[in-house]
Amino acid sequence: MTLGKCINVLAEQKKNSFVPFRDSKLTRILKESLGGNSKTVMIACVSSEKKFYEETLNTLKYSTIAKRIKNKGIKNNTKVISKE
Repeated sequence: MTLGKCINVLAEQKKNSFVPFRDSKLTRILKESLGGNSKTVMIACVSSEKKFYEETLNTLKYSTIAKRIKNKGIKNNTKVISKE
């Protein structure tokens, strides 16, 4: 549930909106992947069987919302200083 809330807030892309990353351990771990400086891939598992229709539909809705999240990646430049 918390992951869904975070994805919904990030997909809206409103400035100064609060993203509840601290509400669960999973969203705390995924904070940098969802709203940080990274590229993230989401894999949605769907089925063509009739008995999985509702679950497949919900998965497609969820992934469509997640697709709207846009992160702007910034190249991290680090200098390596060797002591030779």
